[in-house]
Amino acid sequence: AYNIHVNGVLHCRVRYSQLLGLHEQLRKEYGTNVVPAFPPKKIFTLTPAEVEQRREQLEKYMQAVRQDPTLGVSETFNSFLRKAQQETQQIPTEEVVLEVLLSNGQKVKVTILTSDQTEDVLEAVASKLDLPDDLVGYFSLFLVRETKDGAFSFVRKLQEFELPYVSVTSLHNPEFRIILRKSYWDSSYDDDVMEHRVGLNLLYAQTVSDIEHGWILVNKEQHRQLKSLQEKVSKKEFIRLAQTLKYYGYLKFDPCVTDFPEKGCHVVVSAGNNELNFQVRLPSEQIKEGSFKVTRMRCWRVTSSVPMSNGPSGSSPGKSEVKLELAFEYLMSKDRLQWVTITSPQAIMLSICLQSMVDELMVKKSGGSIRKMFRRRANGALRRSDSQQAVKSPPLLDSPDASREPMAKLSSKLTSVSLRGISHSSSANDVGTNDFHGNYAFEGIGDEDL
Repeated sequence: AYNIHVNGVLHCRVRYSQLLGLHEQLRKEYGTNVVPAFPPKKIFTLTPAEVEQRREQLEKYMQAVRQDPTLGVSETFNSFLRKAQQETQQIPTEEVVLEVLLSNGQKVKVTILTSDQTEDVLEAVASKLDLPDDLVGYFSLFLVRETKDGAFSFVRKLQEFELPYVSVTSLHNPEFRIILRKSYWDSSYDDDVMEHRVGLNLLYAQTVSDIEHGWILVNKEQHRQLKSLQEKVSKKEFIRLAQTLKYYGYLKFDPCVTDFPEKGCHVVVSAGNNELNFQVRLPSEQIKEGSFKVTRMRCWRVTSSVPMSNGPSGSSPGKSEVKLELAFEYLMSKDRLQWVTITSPQAIMLSICLQSMVDELMVKKSGGSIRKMFRRRANGALRRSDSQQAVKSPPLLDSPDASREPMAKLSSKLTSVSLRGISHSSSANDVGTNDFHGNYAFEGIGDEDL
């Protein structure tokens, strides 16, 4: 069997024949032109070298399907992964109570099926809280790890190909929890959420929590004003004041390592306001702060390296041996692109943040909305309404397609930057285009801008 990992944690085990079955189903539904090539069957027993070659080919196949805008969001692909996850973890379909945390530590208990997917669970939580359907899309479920001081370390946003109950229970560690938080970056969307009592309460609880954990920076005078608004229970005014504070709406990551401005620097990265903010401790112990705008990242990629020996299968998932890196190519000046690397167990979560910032920018550019409407079908299953389809988040490892128009326009905009093919990257590891997220919100900078 082949182990499929998500974020360095075992998601499911599948056999070659099962993957072949998925491939044939996808071909039947979408045609041979859309579905990538599948590693061929072999008549004779595979040699160890051929086994490894097939493993690599299957990995590339699964990533290629996942990053295809049609196949990656298809019910065929996602239900295959959900079913395989449930079978691997040997959790039968039954009714269970799942505990979902809110930012203020309050627990919401929902009765769900073990086989309920992420969207079903999100809907169940929203329903329990009386959050209106048209506000559900402003929130997401996140897998987090509770730290000793009561704060949270973000593992990932739960995806549509997983079963939240199975994902959290299969980790066999009470430190892993599911939390409900807002999932947009632009604080102007706060107005939509604050229109409704429950939306306002959720946003208020998250803002208070982020201030208490030091994610939002507050000076003494601001702290006094906030306390006074809290005492008056002026939640909207509290949020309005918080919106003016540094790092409002940012997600703070655990301390990690970067190669910018020099190798081996310790850094605290925060994501928000369409940027990655770096607070870097230089070897001289000096602290420097700077930001990388998402609109100046030409592309990025996540790479992982796994040691050959994974240890016993029962080893603690928290002590993951997988080394993850996020690298992005940044337009430092009008004619200079430079790679910046962050080595962090949260690299995939960072990538998801970058992708969702780009999605939001593109939706705004096209005049779209992030409101997601849900409607129930007769069989009780949830289906997205048409209004949501336009802003469906691209799959995790989205690679640039040279034929897409935004990329073509880009080269004419950037006269002084050589835009070589992304696959001919100058980075140390030469990797193919499939490993990259092309950034369609990338904005070239002309002489007049600098």
